[in-house]
Amino acid sequence: MTRATVDRLSEYVGQEVEIAGWLFNKRGKGKLQFLLIRDGTGIVQGVAFRGEIDEADFEAGLALTQESSLIAAGTVREDKRAPGGYELSLSSIRPVQIAEEYPISPKAHGTGFLMDHRHLWIRSRRQHAVLRIRDEIVRSIRDYMASQGFYLVDAPIFTPNACEGTSTLFETDYFGQEAYLSQSGQLYMEAACFALGKVYCFGPTFRAEKSKTRRHLTEFWMMEPEIAFGELGDAMDLAEGLVRSIIERTLEERRGDLETLERDLAPLEKVVDDSPFPRITYDRAFEILGPAGSDTPFGSDLGGGDETILGEHFDRPLMVTHWPKEVKAFYMETDPDDPTRVLGVDMIAPEGYGVIIGGGQRMESLEELEKAIDDHDLPQEAFAWFKDLRRYGSVRHAGFGMGLERVVTWICGLDHLREAIPFPRTMQRLYP
Repeated sequence: MTRATVDRLSEYVGQEVEIAGWLFNKRGKGKLQFLLIRDGTGIVQGVAFRGEIDEADFEAGLALTQESSLIAAGTVREDKRAPGGYELSLSSIRPVQIAEEYPISPKAHGTGFLMDHRHLWIRSRRQHAVLRIRDEIVRSIRDYMASQGFYLVDAPIFTPNACEGTSTLFETDYFGQEAYLSQSGQLYMEAACFALGKVYCFGPTFRAEKSKTRRHLTEFWMMEPEIAFGELGDAMDLAEGLVRSIIERTLEERRGDLETLERDLAPLEKVVDDSPFPRITYDRAFEILGPAGSDTPFGSDLGGGDETILGEHFDRPLMVTHWPKEVKAFYMETDPDDPTRVLGVDMIAPEGYGVIIGGGQRMESLEELEKAIDDHDLPQEAFAWFKDLRRYGSVRHAGFGMGLERVVTWICGLDHLREAIPFPRTMQRLYP
């Protein structure tokens, strides 16, 4: 018998198929049972009538508990009232394992309880939707980068040096020498772009920030492109095209999941029209923040509240450029028109979701890079290989980092990053 998946039942109307999955819920008694079966791709209702199915199978259906695993067979029929628009007229029910009493019941549970049971919570309809959208976003990123001529280059997770300062590094012993979990693959992408031209890495990164905000995780995923012979504007154009492509693809392929999350689609649909993303300078940002009530001193980095103000001021992602040198990473190229500024950019999502992309143009000069390393009290010897890039064919180059969980949080309309990753790591959470 054909083993089908719920998301493709439309291809088997009138045919008998087999579904392997878990009992999401059930109702009915006496001569009739309605079994909601999930298989990871969706949920289908199976209908069993006593007398039309083997008695032993009917009794097996009655014995099923929530999240019991089973293999069910039946004829697919279209029914617009059923979940997903299709239903199974069951011909057999074969339990694989009868689950113990399931700890997550339909009643309301606190966030702490649900996070302690994250390994089970991800089976819920809402978490299904988030994880499927995350998967779509990852595939859309890879597809877009390939379409733009970028090569995927994997960066190491163990690194001998900091990328953006030492205060937020996870340190570990590496066979008797100090090593750190990577904050970013960017430095390695700078080396790779001098070899391959246009490259990106996509993997886990780690920040030991003692932050408890809804916008921070200690382990998260970053996509980081780097463009040889690229300038700030090239990085911004790539970022805008990428974000627009991600939204367009998600709306097309995962609209049903967005509707499950009750996401207001109108703000996302505005992103995919032909209007360009607004681009403003740091100075212009403060002209907006002051009247809006921000008390952040001019010349400082923006806080979460500032990002929210700016994000709500525009109806699509905003790019803020030309930041004060003191608030950006040591490798940022100085603005030739203002030595106090760097050619950096942050992209801020609308609706108050904060920064989703940060990057800019990188230092081209060896002399300037060595000075910047000293100014940031970093060891010159740790960056010997990085400085070699400026000795052997240095060129202008630019890139950025995109935080995957921040993008997922914005697109899904979530309240916290912890739902945007399967098993979140925060200051307080290392389990499960």
